[in-house]
Amino acid sequence: MMTELPLEQVRTLLAVVDEGTFDAAAVALHVTPSAVSQRVKALEQRTGRVLLQRTKPVRPTESGAVLVRYARQLARLERDAWGELGLSGTGEPTRVSVAVNADSLATWFLPALTRVAGLCFELHREDEDHTAALLREGLVMAAVTSSPDPVPGCTVRPLGRMRYLPVAAPGFITAHLDGRPMPEALSRAPVVAFDRKDDFQDGFARRLGGRPAGPFRHHVPTSEGFLDAVAAGLGWGLVPEVQAGPLLDRGRLALLTPGEYMDVTLHWQQWRLDSPALAALADAVTATAAETLRR
Repeated sequence: MMTELPLEQVRTLLAVVDEGTFDAAAVALHVTPSAVSQRVKALEQRTGRVLLQRTKPVRPTESGAVLVRYARQLARLERDAWGELGLSGTGEPTRVSVAVNADSLATWFLPALTRVAGLCFELHREDEDHTAALLREGLVMAAVTSSPDPVPGCTVRPLGRMRYLPVAAPGFITAHLDGRPMPEALSRAPVVAFDRKDDFQDGFARRLGGRPAGPFRHHVPTSEGFLDAVAAGLGWGLVPEVQAGPLLDRGRLALLTPGEYMDVTLHWQQWRLDSPALAALADAVTATAAETLRR
């Protein structure tokens, strides 16, 4: 019967996942690649489970993700303990990894980070519908997510609603939408999407008329680039109101359907740890969200 998880093996597993390969983990740990492989194999034998997908980069299996999360939490607690003792520990700065969606990153999230001193941030950009998966895999300590259901081992608190407005360049509206029923027009007109996973515009089009957005799509995977693509007339799209507002005022954008919008409710999820660093970050994020997002 297993009574403990050897810390050396658990930390080695984390290094392999973070560095992406066994060789890179060996360099980071100052050991040989053979030693890294032996430690991981020993941990797999001890748990009776395959912990890593031997891909490039290496990815944890579902069981491996549990141990990666455990290892990262241990590292976080160790750093906090060093800090409370007034010792430097490894000499490295306190680092916090966070998953955040692109629109939050481009609008309100970075000011929240400026409220927290003494931390280094490692940000992972991912759609708000998928950030919780990074928490589940142990790749991040906290996340801005659309899910109100806490990931196992995490706490969750609401942040507020991010409002999106359906907009396009005035010339685009004249060319593609004027004189046609809006539901039909949106199912034919060019549309801008973030990436192939983005079905946000489809949801809006279906709400208006039961049809998805048209098949002529431009994929622009940055928040700023998405806004520029819509303003340039490549297609219509749903843009955060804080970004759309100035361009609406200047006439560079126009509303497709005045009074219509889409709201996304955001939540903050983080590990359930007694960590001063995570607590300070959570307070800063929720305070900034309260000032900028809709209730």
